[in-house]
Amino acid sequence: MKFDVIILAGGLGTRLKSVVSDVPKPMAPVAGKPFMEYILQKLPLQNVNQIILSVGYKYEKIKEVYGSAYQSIPLIYSIEEQPLGTGGGIKLALQKCTSEHCLIVNGDTLFDVDFEQFWQVHNQKQNDITLALKQIESPDRYGTVVLEKDRILKFSEKQAGLKQGLINGGLYWLKCNLLSKMPESEIFSFETEFLEKEVTSLRMGGYIDSSLFIDIGIPQDYERAQSLFA
Repeated sequence: MKFDVIILAGGLGTRLKSVVSDVPKPMAPVAGKPFMEYILQKLPLQNVNQIILSVGYKYEKIKEVYGSAYQSIPLIYSIEEQPLGTGGGIKLALQKCTSEHCLIVNGDTLFDVDFEQFWQVHNQKQNDITLALKQIESPDRYGTVVLEKDRILKFSEKQAGLKQGLINGGLYWLKCNLLSKMPESEIFSFETEFLEKEVTSLRMGGYIDSSLFIDIGIPQDYERAQSLFA
């Protein structure tokens, strides 16, 4: 099956400003390459129809490096004229999708999941949306997900002192027709204003993977990525 990929690459990288200030967060250099290069390399490219880059802040820097194709796969730019939040960015990019299902990837997170198994869970359960989940120690920085038999029951707010929990790994399989279910607002959060609000009305599943997970959103993890990929 051929599918489209949406990469969310429009973040301002506010928390990374102290170490990376002149490029969008996914272009932050990690061990001599843009972080986005590691994300692109991990995609199951043989099945990818087109890659839609949801971009905004300094997107020209991405275009300078990647142009209009990656390993002969078309790169399409979905450009935010103003910051639209994760939801608004996804909603705009979905309008360029041509496949029935798409894979959504966060441009500042690398989660080395088994894409084939991830797809099988989404497809076999006939989910509207399936989230890749990671069990981590001390998930204070993240909200957590309550899962029962592959079905997401609810999302919990960030809590200090949690010993461990399942977090949203920022990778999603999504039915493209969900575009019609999204908020009318142009600017919204995909996580709080779509996933959390629709958790009971959509078939929302979870796929747990124990692979490498790295989120370069804060300086400590950005430094960790440098040593990991060196």
